Amino acid sequence: MKMQSVGFKADSKLEAFINQKLRKLEKFENKITTYEVILNIDKASNKENKVVEVKMNVPGNELFAKKKSKTFEEATDLVAEALRSQILKYKEKR
Repeated sequence: MKMQSVGFKADSKLEAFINQKLRKLEKFENKITTYEVILNIDKASNKENKVVEVKMNVPGNELFAKKKSKTFEEATDLVAEALRSQILKYKEKR
């Protein structure tokens, strides 16, 4: 898993939380090859300014989700849910 935080240093607790959340997606799809996570703070927004982007590769496809929230943890939950539904749609098409 490649994780990048833009403009700040993510602490190990946050990185562990994100890692744990995304690894749970593997129970829906065990052929996930890579994760790329980008954490960002949107300066244009006051409250919901924590942005989490995840690009996830599965055989023959790339899934992507980007969510913004008040906390990185909440945004990660939203991203994980969006990716979960994308995985289920992806599996239906196979």
